Amino acid sequence: MRTPTNEHDGVTDSKAALPRTGKGARGSHPARAAKASPESGPVRTCILSREEAPRDGLIRLALAPDGMVLPDVRAKAPGRGAWIGVARDELETAIAKGRLRGALSRAFKTGTLTIPDDLPARIEEALQRNALDRLGLEARAGNLLTGSDRIVQAAREGRLRLLLHASDAGADGAAKLAQAWRVGSDREGSGLRGLALPVTRTILSLALGRENVVHAGLTDAQAARRVREALDRWLHFIGPERVNAPCETRPQGASALEPESRATSEENEGF
Repeated sequence: MRTPTNEHDGVTDSKAALPRTGKGARGSHPARAAKASPESGPVRTCILSREEAPRDGLIRLALAPDGMVLPDVRAKAPGRGAWIGVARDELETAIAKGRLRGALSRAFKTGTLTIPDDLPARIEEALQRNALDRLGLEARAGNLLTGSDRIVQAAREGRLRLLLHASDAGADGAAKLAQAWRVGSDREGSGLRGLALPVTRTILSLALGRENVVHAGLTDAQAARRVREALDRWLHFIGPERVNAPCETRPQGASALEPESRATSEENEGF
């Protein structure tokens, strides 16, 4: 899936690069592409656009026992599911016009269902949590680097596969890391750069269980792919306006954080 921000950002290893299946602009869908290759895994159809896409690039909706429609972004809830691949603004339009209710009634084969008013917000929150949880898992597995010096070294040695920045990262620091990445991967002048996440260093640090994480890098190709898949789904849903803003130069003050235990990953998914 091609997100609004990854025309020049992303993994450097072609084997780890993700299929780009949309234009990343308003109105585009991750399903709008050539048919998925066998390597892309199971394919599902978006109930709103009626287009097919790899299951891992779509969002599953599930029906709770009380008839409430809830996001199931990890596709683990039992029973029949319905899949969507549209951005948040398109989903909100579909809800307002009644198209989502009709599509869900057909998918679940019942008219007895309740669509919560905050369904788009619940989906966004679940996607953000899923992406940050993935980053946390890779950090605990030793696949993620933090600290500008370590990232620069890995970048110059050609080992960097994915570069990420908090939304309040300084522009100068992000540019320095991007330049080291381009040099190390022999792509000077290519426009290759890191991806600015729509979360601050405080949230990113909490997710990784480390202090004052402003920049992060991954050197393992498969880890970079796993992270990119989770990020692509999240960023596509929230839309380009939320992720296209450049990093701003702000004070780089320390942020002493203690990682909090995450309650349950399914708390706001209802499962």
